[in-house]
Amino acid sequence: MNMYKRPSIWRLLSLSVIVCAVHVQASPSGGTAGAWAQVPAILAQIQPPKFPRREFPLVKYGAVGDGITDCTGAFKRAIEACSDAGGGAVVVSGGTFLTGAIHLKSNVDLRVEKNATILFSTNRADYLPDVFARYEGTEVMNYSPLIYALEQTNIAITGRGTLDGQGHAWHSWKASDDPRRLVQMANEGTPVTRRIFGAGHNLRPNFIAPIRCRNVLIEGIHIKDSPMWVLNPVYCTNVTVRKVTVDTRGPNTDGCDPDSCTDVLIRDCDFSDGDDCIAIKSGRDRDGQRIGIPCQNIVVQNCEFKAGHGGVAIGSETSGGIENVFAENCHFDSPDLEMAIRLKTNPARGGYIQDVYVRNCVVKLARIGIDMTLRYGSSGAMDGDSTPVIRDVDIRNSTFKKLTQRPIFIEGWSPAAPISNISITDCRFLHAAEGSFFTNAVGVVLDRSRGY
Repeated sequence: MNMYKRPSIWRLLSLSVIVCAVHVQASPSGGTAGAWAQVPAILAQIQPPKFPRREFPLVKYGAVGDGITDCTGAFKRAIEACSDAGGGAVVVSGGTFLTGAIHLKSNVDLRVEKNATILFSTNRADYLPDVFARYEGTEVMNYSPLIYALEQTNIAITGRGTLDGQGHAWHSWKASDDPRRLVQMANEGTPVTRRIFGAGHNLRPNFIAPIRCRNVLIEGIHIKDSPMWVLNPVYCTNVTVRKVTVDTRGPNTDGCDPDSCTDVLIRDCDFSDGDDCIAIKSGRDRDGQRIGIPCQNIVVQNCEFKAGHGGVAIGSETSGGIENVFAENCHFDSPDLEMAIRLKTNPARGGYIQDVYVRNCVVKLARIGIDMTLRYGSSGAMDGDSTPVIRDVDIRNSTFKKLTQRPIFIEGWSPAAPISNISITDCRFLHAAEGSFFTNAVGVVLDRSRGY
């Protein structure tokens, strides 16, 4: 491998595996003022739903907040009554409420008050019958997510209470062969209605998954101990996630994964996860290519990132394409944070990552500051024939204080399939244990940046 310890910004890196130009010049895209000027218009399109001022207290529908009584039926009755009345808030307060899957309906705000916890059952049967979902970017019939909505409009989960997924009871399923079997079925063209998992299988359910929904709000709540991905809107439009705290460990416990969504705001949130904190996605492999729905117009503001594989991550599921991602004024700080900014994909995924903009961020402590690769994953993923694209990325006005590994790692697929047009401007890398690494990349501009 070719490594460079703080190379001169005038140096042309042109060894056999390096296709990477480094200049003190303007960004190849001509600057980012025009790109950031899109954000106000995107934010104007992202409007949280509003609800009638009606309240439906959960306890009036038979719930008992003792942490023992099964309240699944009470949640169902309260949500149906609220939706049938034209909408309002189902109010959860004054105790710990044990339940199986909760299915939201249009015009319902599930409001969890500060003195309340929703405790999710560890009994598999409480998440049946199977529902339509996506598992790591592949469509499937599987156990219901803990909180689920399909083709609903105006839904919310709000309040200052706690959602406890008891995910530790599901984490042993990581060793299952079912995820590989599902991907194989999808790659072979098996219809979704025949990709039946759930009972007798071991695909962990995600925590909160609205699918094909419009006008979604998740605000204020504290989420802990997730079985799998935590917040996973799929094929949704107009999604707001704000002032949410995610504290979870275990395999694949991503914090917030917008998947093939349009117009998403993630703001003022606190993430500490067993996998990527935010991971923007658009479907996996041939199944994602078949569906072909991009993830676009994603805005991340004022978030805190602690433990996790990546802070702001994009991929690895990129098959439908990802574009127009904006992240600003975020803070990253943990010895357990592997990469602050992370873009990852491979030839099995295909698709593209483009038009990504990051500014005004502070990384106090992480392992790697900026990481981009077209070679993510196992050797099998390298055998795909749909080499994706990473291009047109601008990172500026950010400080990376302490990195226990590298400032920058950029790894394209080959000289014929490089990562391209990457601008890192006015960034300071104050301390790193190793130098940056560039291979198979073109149009990399390090403009007024230092310490890399």
